[in-house]
Amino acid sequence: MTGDQQPLVGRETDLARLGEFAAAVPDRDGSMLLVGEPGVGKSALLAAVTGAAEASGIRVLSTVGVQYRAQVGYSAVQRLLTSQPEGRAAVTATPVLAVALGLCRGTTPGHDAVTDAVVALVAKLSAEVPTLLVLDDVQWLDRASADVLGQLARRLSAGSGLLCAARPGDEGFFDSTGLPVHELGPLSDAAAEELLTQRFPALAPRVRRRLMADAEGNPLALLELPAALTDSQRGSSQALPTRLPLTQRLESAFASRINSLPAATRHLLLVAALEGSGNMQVLRRAVAGRCSLKHLAPAERARLVHVDDVTGRLAFRHSLMRSAVVELSTSDQRRGVHRALAEAWAAVPEQRAWHLAQAAVDPDESIAALLEEVADLGFRRGDGVNAVAALLRAADLTPSATERARRLAKAAYVGAHLTGALHEVPRLLDTAHQVAPDADSLAAAVATATYLMNSHGDIDTAYRLLTGAIALLPEPYDATDVTLRVALSTLLIVCVHGGRPEMWAGYDALLAACVDVPPSLEMLRATFADPARAKPSDWARLDATIAEMSGSPDLARIIRVATAGAFADRLGAMEEPLRLAARGGRTGENNFPAIQASFLWASHAFSTGQWSELREIVGNGLRLCEEFDYPLRSWTGKWVLGCVSALCGDYALATAYADEMDRWAAPRRALAVRRYASHVRTLTALSQSEFEKAYQHANAITPAGTFAPFAGHALWAVLDLIEAAVRTGRRAEALAHVAAAREAGLHTVSPRLAMVLTAGEAMAAEDDDEAVAGLRAAAAVEGAERWPFDLARIQLHCGERLRRGRAMVQARDQLGAAAQTFDRLGAKPWTERANKELRAGGRAVHIAAGEDVSLTPQQWEIAGLAAAGLTNKQIASQLYLSPRTVSTHLYQLFPKLGVTSRAALRDALERFEGFDRP
Repeated sequence: MTGDQQPLVGRETDLARLGEFAAAVPDRDGSMLLVGEPGVGKSALLAAVTGAAEASGIRVLSTVGVQYRAQVGYSAVQRLLTSQPEGRAAVTATPVLAVALGLCRGTTPGHDAVTDAVVALVAKLSAEVPTLLVLDDVQWLDRASADVLGQLARRLSAGSGLLCAARPGDEGFFDSTGLPVHELGPLSDAAAEELLTQRFPALAPRVRRRLMADAEGNPLALLELPAALTDSQRGSSQALPTRLPLTQRLESAFASRINSLPAATRHLLLVAALEGSGNMQVLRRAVAGRCSLKHLAPAERARLVHVDDVTGRLAFRHSLMRSAVVELSTSDQRRGVHRALAEAWAAVPEQRAWHLAQAAVDPDESIAALLEEVADLGFRRGDGVNAVAALLRAADLTPSATERARRLAKAAYVGAHLTGALHEVPRLLDTAHQVAPDADSLAAAVATATYLMNSHGDIDTAYRLLTGAIALLPEPYDATDVTLRVALSTLLIVCVHGGRPEMWAGYDALLAACVDVPPSLEMLRATFADPARAKPSDWARLDATIAEMSGSPDLARIIRVATAGAFADRLGAMEEPLRLAARGGRTGENNFPAIQASFLWASHAFSTGQWSELREIVGNGLRLCEEFDYPLRSWTGKWVLGCVSALCGDYALATAYADEMDRWAAPRRALAVRRYASHVRTLTALSQSEFEKAYQHANAITPAGTFAPFAGHALWAVLDLIEAAVRTGRRAEALAHVAAAREAGLHTVSPRLAMVLTAGEAMAAEDDDEAVAGLRAAAAVEGAERWPFDLARIQLHCGERLRRGRAMVQARDQLGAAAQTFDRLGAKPWTERANKELRAGGRAVHIAAGEDVSLTPQQWEIAGLAAAGLTNKQIASQLYLSPRTVSTHLYQLFPKLGVTSRAALRDALERFEGFDRP
């Protein structure tokens, strides 16, 4: 326990190791050295071990090395031996020590005599009571004490132990050679998060992640860094600075080893800290004429920095050591170093721009323009944090008020589109308005529209803002402009969620007036906005683009291209870049692309049966939506969860998702979200065999026999609508829907669509042989196993048709395969449906109720019908049996179920989870 009695977090293994050492003190002698970086928790661990030792009856004598008293002889020995009353009395009674420690006058004893006296005194104390000596910060022990205690560590007698702690790399006088070492490392990520949550529960999640990254598992940093922030920074209503401020305690912990270094070494460390990459060639150029790389040696010996033998790059041992180096410098020193680094990076415009910006004091449009170019580059490769930082610094250096306001607005939309900083948009736009009240820029319209659409779901206002701002530009519109491209992409998503043809008419008019439209934007319009009307050339271009995407760092392009292929089953080919983008949410940097990537991948996982992993990925995406306030984006994730819940039999959860979507979408006229809800309701009804409801809900996505304009979701629900139509006797409508899909060429868009259209046509066939042949052909489509749920549905229908045609053996093969797949996916209602068909087809089915009742399939069916209240005659008529045969089966199955009458059948059967009541 620490001094404030709070348990140590994440130190269970270390406590156990040191606790074992202390507990063994009464039975033997021994020493141990605890080594750890500043702030890692050595003192807290020693305090916890000390408390436990004292509680077990061990006497503890302790002291701490004090840096500024290191020159006073035997001062540490005196503090150690007199830290308990028994020790003080023993020292006073020992003349050699009393004189050496200045407690009385006399002839000064020799050093060896003092050492022998200390060893003897500790032996005497240990003979009385087991004694543990605890030395903290031994690197700061005075020279005389360090020598005495170093020898004592090797001359302990039984019943005594010595536990000491030191910083690695700090030179001192204490000789720890040969002592057993326990190295105290940083906290794990889980422990660091637990500590922050425990001590600072009000920290916003994104702030907590940033603090964890900067602290690198250092407990002192985890506890001190939040204290240096303002309340608004801790709550994330105000952005965190690029370099977190250090408290005085942190600065002293990390700065003490810096101040003792030579001036040339300190300068070299400052250059390395501000340069950041550790490039030794750049460092050499930046310090030329003032010092050389040989001045790194003292810092390396002090374990402040190290040079990687493989990469040849310089790295600080801890990020806060870098911060301490910068904190200890003056602003003039920092500007001078940035100027030198700008020269050293002259051949790399991006690096040069950053350092020129940091060295500048007065506004400078040339530097501001360079920084905006850097921001555009960062935006393209998904480096949202640096892109926003570059734009904000560019705004600071912009002389023109109008241009400064534009760059602030641009920072707002870049942050909203990458880092997830939607909450920053109003503040930045307000600042921009104060700077230039009459300025009216496209960047401001993009930022405002992004904020309105994603936070409040105000689709219509976002549409008016964007179309109006673009229309004010001189024609033809130059789509090579970064802001215009973002405006068009944002407007496209607005139109997708609005889902109304009149909105798309306005979008198409603007796009037609553009020159140099990015291919990815054209693909989005063709294959995502209205995929039922895309041309074969559009799909060919999309496939070629996807083939080029592997390893692309451009997050915005990854999301655009993946979105273009979402309705056309292309997301499997985008799995690698989507996973890369989704990881941005875990690092806390590119949260908005992480949300989009998570849900895009999840829609692919839904169709390909990866339902377990899907729940985790969607959960991460929804957490980011809630944390960064992106409700509009959450509906795709909730749609996927709703669909899986419906198919797995969790109807209450599925319905709750659908209700939530409808409540949000109705007042906002968000037709796309209403289609999500309709799809969830369709699958819920299908799973419950409520086929009329399923048909009505599927028709709300698009009417049977048509593919409504701009209803891309209809491609995900093709088989659902066809099945609902067939099961409600609407064969003509089912065939009309297949015909409409084929007319649109959807059977050529993807193997999955080819499979479901072939299956749908077969389902609607009157003739069983024709239906079976078509269903088998559908199941034989190359790669059909990639879509396990759809394949199992096809096998279920095929088995039903085969059983109806009395081809029992073939039926059982199809139904067994379907049941196995449904069971693996966790689609319980569908598993039960397949099992019911299997029982009716003469195959025994294991009853998952902890008991295997040995009834034949026919007996199960008779029992179910009797439990439903049918008479023997009615059962016989339905199953083509004689009443006497029915009576015989009932006579045989009653004792197996433990009942004696029909009245008890229903309760008996309900014990078995696998039983389907008629």
